[in-house]
Amino acid sequence: MKGSVLIVEDEPAMCRSLEVGLSDLEFEARSANSGQQALNVLRDHDFDVVLTDLNMPGMSGLELCQRIAESRPDLPVVVITAFGNMDTAIAAIRAGAYDFITKPIDIEGVALTLERAAQHRRLGDEVKRLRSVVERHALADEIVGESAAISTVKQLIERIADTDATVLITGESGTGKEVVARALHRLSKRARGPFVALNCAAVPEGLIESELFGHARGAFTDARHPRSGLLVQAQGGTLFLDELGELPLPAQAKLLRVLQERVVRPVGSDKELAFDARIITATNRDLEQLVEDGRFREDLFFRVHVLPVELPPLRARKGDVLLLAQRFLLESAARAHKAVTGIGTAAAELLLAYHWPGNVRELMNAIEHAVALAQYEQITPEDLPQRIRAYRKSHIIVAGDDPSELVPLEEVERRYVLRVMEAVAGNKRLAARVLGLDRKTLYRKLERYGAGGTTPTST
Repeated sequence: MKGSVLIVEDEPAMCRSLEVGLSDLEFEARSANSGQQALNVLRDHDFDVVLTDLNMPGMSGLELCQRIAESRPDLPVVVITAFGNMDTAIAAIRAGAYDFITKPIDIEGVALTLERAAQHRRLGDEVKRLRSVVERHALADEIVGESAAISTVKQLIERIADTDATVLITGESGTGKEVVARALHRLSKRARGPFVALNCAAVPEGLIESELFGHARGAFTDARHPRSGLLVQAQGGTLFLDELGELPLPAQAKLLRVLQERVVRPVGSDKELAFDARIITATNRDLEQLVEDGRFREDLFFRVHVLPVELPPLRARKGDVLLLAQRFLLESAARAHKAVTGIGTAAAELLLAYHWPGNVRELMNAIEHAVALAQYEQITPEDLPQRIRAYRKSHIIVAGDDPSELVPLEEVERRYVLRVMEAVAGNKRLAARVLGLDRKTLYRKLERYGAGGTTPTST
């Protein structure tokens, strides 16, 4: 069934016609002959949507709409009004109606409106369910999500957390690689030891070796005191090396030796120090492509690629968007000391429609933005960033009845190739695999489209 509908209509013939027509279109329909009778029915039964005429004796449809909006704000109401009576229709919307339809009635058009209203109601119920889930498990689990994609990752983490083997976490920027690294540490036998993190892209090339391995006194200018490196500081715990693909080649060679020998020699020292730390690495780069390009050591790649964990982009785990958003909302509202408790249905629809190129990090920032602007208990579309409100999903027309909509085959190919590039966040290696092309062919096509591709890189 497409949904349950309560029809409120004082004319028996019209009421019966609507019941039969909607039942034939896979709705469960029931009727009430007055506004008061409808309120009595709603006290004992639940419906996905109410369909009411505006002009009824006694309680008008407008008053009924107001009463339902006050007592059941989650229940959408669709009103029927005379053709051209826009003032009344606008008044109904202001009274809380979800939508309106005009007479004469087209039963299939009514069914489409009711189906949208029922979906709106179900989405609102899902938002409330997810809010409850987050409130029950707030901060109890670092990795939030129920989708199949993230559940697979969680299962893998549980299996490999208690080993000492090196882990390589891959995924687009913003997918939560450090969150996974911290979860691996927390679930491991090293949980009581330190978790030390280094972003390899954030340290100047001349200082990276000192950061990792430490230095002796006088090793270089300003080295007035000896300093232990992060590998030693992580003793008994975990060292997390983020953005590993940005590590300079000389440092890669020294890191490889350190991982093989499990000893570290500080810069400017002739003594080696043993260390006992688990190494977890992460990158949003295609390390295999970097190896082919001579920018990453193949032997180091195999050393860190012992236990690979690939994180899915947020667009591949749409079922988690609202769950994550509710989690971020509670955290942001607490920090801002604001009484924002949930996400309105219209805002939720925009969050689900958006493609999230910045992944979980972008969602977190968007919710923080919305909480800062929120004026009510629930986030509204106006609170969300402009790029999310204005987003329109792209479509490729491959069939249609209007010849003006159809495009040449070469244009269909161009649009599809560029759409795949967008979906894989510019990763040409992955795009070539999805398209069934070798990378050189993809580069030539992108160059022809004016989208780059002359140099075989991973981004």
